[in-house]
Amino acid sequence: MIYNLIPLQLIPGIAGGKSDGAAKGAEAVSAGMVQLKSMSLEDLINRLAESAVDFAINLAIAIVVFYVGRFIIRKIYRLVGSIFVKRKIDRSLSTFVLSLINIVLYFILLVTVIGILGIETTSFLALFASAGVAIGMALSGTLQNFAGGVLILLLKPYKIGDYIEVQGYAGKVKEIQLFFTIITTSDNKYIAIPNGGLSTGSVNNWTREEYRRVSWTVSISYGDDVDVARQAILRMFEDDARVMPGTPESPGDMNVAGDGSANDGGVAPVDDTDTETVDQHRTFWDRVLHRHRHVKKVLSKREERWQEQMAALLPTPDYTPSVVVAELGASSVDLQVKAWTLTKDYWDVFFHYNEKFYKELPSQGIRFPFPQLDVHLPVNHTVINNG
Repeated sequence: MIYNLIPLQLIPGIAGGKSDGAAKGAEAVSAGMVQLKSMSLEDLINRLAESAVDFAINLAIAIVVFYVGRFIIRKIYRLVGSIFVKRKIDRSLSTFVLSLINIVLYFILLVTVIGILGIETTSFLALFASAGVAIGMALSGTLQNFAGGVLILLLKPYKIGDYIEVQGYAGKVKEIQLFFTIITTSDNKYIAIPNGGLSTGSVNNWTREEYRRVSWTVSISYGDDVDVARQAILRMFEDDARVMPGTPESPGDMNVAGDGSANDGGVAPVDDTDTETVDQHRTFWDRVLHRHRHVKKVLSKREERWQEQMAALLPTPDYTPSVVVAELGASSVDLQVKAWTLTKDYWDVFFHYNEKFYKELPSQGIRFPFPQLDVHLPVNHTVINNG
């Protein structure tokens, strides 16, 4: 019979019937078959035509919804991206959030389109959840890297542009992805390091602090004047603006007591009141709408006062260059030279003074020793006659 050749999905009462279990599904199929047998050929063709038209309409609607949804997702993506740029959000965090928003919105769009086509989304979501559990168990290491990436973006042990040393690699952070951190070495090698190990291991961030100490070991010969060598090296530093001459002004050096006298080591309590005069003539709605600006100013001032008080509690670093005798070696007197410079000038200062010490210290009567071996031969006056 002809109804044996017709796909059940196009039969009204079977395709449209949504069951909660196998029993209801079987009942719907049986009812559909009984209804189909009672139809004439003309009614069957009409029903098939109506089902085909309905499916075509749903398909057209699904296509329109997909393209409109994709257009809206792109607009939302650009809008959020522009907000992050205006707010000066860290680029690594903004990249992560934008990727997550894009994935979530496209998943919602896909589920919506599938629902319009008549496919039951509950079964689809259950299937997707089961597949997600299986994939998660198979990719446990990858999910650990994902969790590590989230921790890195939240705790920020480093950011894009920092020079870090991790797991035997050293380079500048180029990108922080969901699963990997990309760094480029000084010889322009592309290194991808999993985030899982970075979030639980040690990270040496060379550019986190503003200043770094540069150290040299200068060896001079025994008998040379240490004071002459010290004064010659310190004079070199005095003429270089890159080398810190001493302790710079810092919030810790200023008086935080607020009484005009020198700070005796005590810490003034944080003042929670806003020092800015509030305009009493502002309207009610103006105060309500711009309340967040007022709160932001108050929090900013509290943060500044807190930073000043914490700086007062910490010891003030001494950036004065120093030259000391570090060791009396076997054939040399080793001087330990220390100076402070900006982190960005570290390597320039280090290599510059390696060459400058070698060129200028000999003109001050300073000699550089090198390993020597003295051989003493005893004089033997006995003449041996080999003949």
